[in-house]
Order: sequence, then C-alpha cells, then structure tokens
Amino acid sequence: MSKVEDFLTQEEEEQIIKAIRKAEQQTSGEIRIHLERTCEGHVYEHALEVFHLLKMDNTKLQNGVLIYVAIDRREFVIYGDKGINDLVANDFWDTTRDLILEEFKKGAFALGLIRGVTEAGKVLSKFFPWEFGDVNELDNSISKG
Repeated sequence: MSKVEDFLTQEEEEQIIKAIRKAEQQTSGEIRIHLERTCEGHVYEHALEVFHLLKMDNTKLQNGVLIYVAIDRREFVIYGDKGINDLVANDFWDTTRDLILEEFKKGAFALGLIRGVTEAGKVLSKFFPWEFGDVNELDNSISKG
C-alpha cells in the first residue's frame, strides 16, 4: 500500500472526521490527521513542519494536536503544541500512541486513528475542557500530502 488515497476508504475517512468532531465536543483542543505516502528525513521533524504548514500553532491556547502518518514507512507521530506540552508529563501521549499502534499492527488503520483521536480528546479535556462559546479553530478534515 503506497498511495495515500488507498490508505483509507471514503467511509473510513468520514468515520474519523466524525470521531474528531465528537472528541472536540469535550475539549477546546484541536485535533487533526495528516497522511503522506512517505516522508524524507526524520518523521518527527517533518511532522513538526506539517504542524506549522497546517497553521496548527495558531490556536488561541496553543492546544493543537497533529497525528501525522507516513504510510510507506509505517510510522506516525503525535505532536502536541506548546500549550499542551507546558502542562503535561513527557509520557502524556504514550497511551494514545499505544492505542493507535495496537490497531495499526493489525492493519486496522481507521480504527487506530479513531481510537487515537478519541483518547486524545479525552485526555485533552482534563487540561483544556470545552467551554461555552468555544470555536472550532481548525478544519476537521484529513489533510494529505
């Protein structure tokens, strides 16, 4: 599987977007998914570049989260913005990572992303709960590179 378009079906993408919307009902945090066929260089560094390209560092509370997937390399990164990282322990994303990885190992990519998004929303809600008047600052669609 090498094409980004073949990684998820349209129905799976819609399920993931629905999970993002539902997760963001619990938190003012913003969650995005970005898929790329491959990544040249270090995956973490590239995920950081994508985070900035998607303007995820422009949220009011600096509480954006990117789940970046390099399909051919079978690698992913969960990158949280400064507002999150200033408040949480270094192992904050481990549970989310483990849930995604568990499903990815079985080839259940959509389920892995849904479980990751759901967990991210849950843990973000503890530090950045949704409040009345909260505005969705970022697009919920799955971006592709």
